[in-house]
Amino acid sequence: MQMWRCTVCKFVWEGEEPPEKCPRCGAPKEKFEEIPEDRVKLIERSRLTNSLHTDLHSLLSRIVEVCEKGIEDNLDPGCIKIFKESKEFAEEMMRKIKAEIEVHIAKGKWG
Repeated sequence: MQMWRCTVCKFVWEGEEPPEKCPRCGAPKEKFEEIPEDRVKLIERSRLTNSLHTDLHSLLSRIVEVCEKGIEDNLDPGCIKIFKESKEFAEEMMRKIKAEIEVHIAKGKWG
C-alpha cells in the first residue's frame, strides 16, 4: 500500500496517488510526498500497537471505575486498600500509555 504525507499538516493518505487536495488542511496535491516503504511498514506496525494501547487504556479506565465503586462501598479496610492500590496502578498505567502514544506521534509512528 502506498502512503503519502502532506508536508503542510502531516496528514497521511493511503492510495496509488495523493488526493487532489489535503482533506485536513486543503493543501494541493503537490504538497504531498510519498512515504518510503520502510516508513510505511513502521506506520502499519505502529497502528496495531497504538490500537492495543488504546484498548488497554479503555480497560484500565474501567478498572478505575470499579475501584471507585469499591472504595465508595467501604466494606472494610482490606477491601479499601485493594481498591485504592488497584486504582493508583491503573491511573499510573494510563498516564504511561498516553506518554507512549505522544512519543509515537512525535516520531511519526502514527499515520
